[in-house]
Amino acid sequence: MALRMLALAFLAGLPLASLASGQAAEDVVLIRIETAKGDITAEIYLGAAPVTARNFLDYVDDEIFDSGTFYRSVRMDNQPNDSVKIEVIQAGVDRGMSERMRPAIPLERTTTTGLSHVNGALSMARGGPDSGRASFFICLDDQPSLDFGGHRNMDGQGFAVFGQVVDGMDVVRDIQMGAVEGQQLVERVVVERIRRILEQTEQHGAFVASPRARHEHSWSRVKIVRYPDASAGDSFMGRGL
Repeated sequence: MALRMLALAFLAGLPLASLASGQAAEDVVLIRIETAKGDITAEIYLGAAPVTARNFLDYVDDEIFDSGTFYRSVRMDNQPNDSVKIEVIQAGVDRGMSERMRPAIPLERTTTTGLSHVNGALSMARGGPDSGRASFFICLDDQPSLDFGGHRNMDGQGFAVFGQVVDGMDVVRDIQMGAVEGQQLVERVVVERIRRILEQTEQHGAFVASPRARHEHSWSRVKIVRYPDASAGDSFMGRGL
């Protein structure tokens, strides 16, 4: 009972953006992205984008994102060669996770999911239409050029939105404003971990802590790593958008 009341109190404190997509509560999973800059809480939309959301959550549950980084910041002052400009931060997994990477997934277009690249949207980075794997980005302000029919990617297929930040956009903005060389963050912001934090249950009709989350109470912080060669390419940290 105490756990249930705590969960309800947590939901009451969430910004109004929570469940703003109109998704059924049982189709939404809350996750926390823990970084040295602070925490970002987001909803993951299994109902609207089942392929992309499940792929992301599989990586979360396998702890593949642990020690990954936010490594790229795209803003208005560092896109001199792009006619269509966007504002996002992009994250990827550590190179040491290469053997645990899953196959690429089909692109879930925004015309299919009904989701859009609005402020705070989580979306899957990609090269070709069906090449998304683990790298994802978060939008700052609305970015319609990333939706289906938009012109950021020359194929016009857009990118696959699968979630929405509901708390921590100040952290997202702080990461975006870090020093850059080109679009590479000079000090990549390490992702300590990403975890599910609440799950919906039919029994209680309310969000309760998942079994994994209940055993993880030590939310630690980690260092920011400086990479002398921050502009160098990286197998799992390419542009992707």
